[in-house]
Amino acid sequence: MTVTATLPAPSGEATESPRRARGRRASLTRWFFVAPAVLYMLAFFGYPLIRNVVMSFQHYTPRTFFTGEAPFNGFDNWRAVFDNPLFTSSLWHTLVFTLGSLLGQFVLGLALAVFFSRTFRLSGLARAVLLLPWLVPMVVSAVVWRKLLDQDTGVLNTLLMNLHLVSSPVPWLSSPSAALLSAVLVNIWVGIPFNMVILYGGLQEIPRDLYEAASLDGAGPWRTFRSVTLPLLRPVITVVLVLGFMSTVKILDLILALTGGGPADSTQTLGTVTYQLSFQQLDFGQGAVVGNILILVSAVFAVFYLRANRSDFGQGK
Repeated sequence: MTVTATLPAPSGEATESPRRARGRRASLTRWFFVAPAVLYMLAFFGYPLIRNVVMSFQHYTPRTFFTGEAPFNGFDNWRAVFDNPLFTSSLWHTLVFTLGSLLGQFVLGLALAVFFSRTFRLSGLARAVLLLPWLVPMVVSAVVWRKLLDQDTGVLNTLLMNLHLVSSPVPWLSSPSAALLSAVLVNIWVGIPFNMVILYGGLQEIPRDLYEAASLDGAGPWRTFRSVTLPLLRPVITVVLVLGFMSTVKILDLILALTGGGPADSTQTLGTVTYQLSFQQLDFGQGAVVGNILILVSAVFAVFYLRANRSDFGQGK
């Protein structure tokens, strides 16, 4: 008689343990590579953001650096900022400056992108030359334009008077009614290359077959642009406008170097008001309030940007 020994079946835990171990190691490996970036973000973005929020509820002055005392004052800083007429006017200036800059940069950038989408002789050289305003530091551009727009010795006024287009020098930077417009025009000049490059790249991804099909259907240039180019370029347009808004709404160096916020505070924006409150009046609490408002506005549009990208990706799939 043969006796057969029946061995117990291996348990599920013993079978899955090597698999779990490998998964745990893979998870730890991923965190190992992500950890430096997370620590960097927390140290250089998270901590300053939290400190800025806390500072907006404190009486934070230069004395705090020596005594370490920054008593909480509730919403006093917020009330002082909202009651300040300069803050109200800077909101309006920021809106005009941002929308005017975005509109000009986008329209001219799109026009140049469409123009350069057709290959012609020296097109590459022309595109490279148009990139120069984007490569030059913002402060350098502002200083150069300040010389060009000078009322007495500026090249622009000299040219306009020699062409008999104006009878007297235009106070581009010294008139409250013209200074903000001048700042918008300079910022448009600076931002055109960015819009052109991104939109040009988007145009290159549109299949040529669609244009040929539209031509065979009898569509003219404007109809083709409206029915083919714009719909397929929409994801790129979203990226350009949202990133352009986030970089323009908080601009500081251009206005400081060009007008300094003047004349008569006619070019004061949220960025320059933050600088003025914090580093000229040395009221860091109120400066933090305006900074938090700028962060909040940028965060709202960052969320819009992420949502738009996600929906465009889903439609692409």
